Amino acid sequence: MHLAYPAVLAVLLFCTGLYGVLARRNAILVLMSVELMLNAVNLNLVAFDVWLRDTLHAGQALTLFTIAIAAAEIGIGLAIVLMVYRNRGTSDIDKLRDNAEAPGADGARGADETAGTGETAGPDEKAEAAA
Repeated sequence: MHLAYPAVLAVLLFCTGLYGVLARRNAILVLMSVELMLNAVNLNLVAFDVWLRDTLHAGQALTLFTIAIAAAEIGIGLAIVLMVYRNRGTSDIDKLRDNAEAPGADGARGADETAGTGETAGPDEKAEAAA
């Protein structure tokens, strides 16, 4: 088998994953697209390992390492997405940006403003926030 077949398949997988990362708004679909890109890299590692006839099979060993890292990444990523979904009620990435942006013209939120209301917090609310 030629090296071109798995290389072209890996390029198609990687481009599909890249499109998914750039175009999707759902955090779970973005994580799935990252997994597609990692699988494209794994396919290239194994294909080049077979093509070079490496006696140590370094490409396959790196592939196993990448699979382990990807499993840990998806586990932690899904845990973060589920916690955000529980707190916010959505996993839309555009709505998650509200955490960093403020409604003011300069983009900075004052220390006395409460989240999203534009009102100033009273002394009791400041004490609760500090506790």
